[in-house]
Amino acid sequence: MADVNTLLNSDLESRYEKYKGIIKNFTLMSDIFMRNVFKKRECLEYVLQVIMEKQDLHVIDQIIQKDYKNLQGRSAVMDCVAKDSTGKQFDVEIQQDNEEASPKRARYHSGLMDMNTLNPGQDFEELPESYVIFITRDDILGYGLPIYHIDRQIKELEEAFQDEAHIIYVNSKKQDDTQLGRLMHDLHCKKADEMHSPILAKRVYELKET
Repeated sequence: MADVNTLLNSDLESRYEKYKGIIKNFTLMSDIFMRNVFKKRECLEYVLQVIMEKQDLHVIDQIIQKDYKNLQGRSAVMDCVAKDSTGKQFDVEIQQDNEEASPKRARYHSGLMDMNTLNPGQDFEELPESYVIFITRDDILGYGLPIYHIDRQIKELEEAFQDEAHIIYVNSKKQDDTQLGRLMHDLHCKKADEMHSPILAKRVYELKET
């Protein structure tokens, strides 16, 4: 029996060391790790405050890995869906693969959010303002900008089409000395002590070191 216990303990220690090494190399650009970081509301809130440039943005509800069903077609599991204190809805996605961050996927995410928001009998005007945010490893759109805001427009008038559905692409390769650039730097850090944001660093330290 003692030999069996010794073998079991040895196997557990071996697996522990293996997974500790895997976790050590995680960054926030790993969607599995990001989802665990975003379970702390203040972390998601900070990321949205920076991307939206609204320091008073407050997240009041969030769901990690929200499964949105489409009974007539393709469903999707979203990384993190949140709502702020003004009722705006956000879908925040970490995208490592260019194909997974295509414009049509962003459009589909936006549509799924709408289809799963209103209850029977609600008026369409009750649809909240929504944002699909893709934080991408590469510059998917290819114009060299740190962030892209995509909205529908009435071409003939060059006026906004007020459907309140927005898509934002954030290029994580741009890591300049701005608040957004520093956030993108933090998303690629493996170590908490290399991060600019104390909010994100504290959570990363908790998950990796404690």
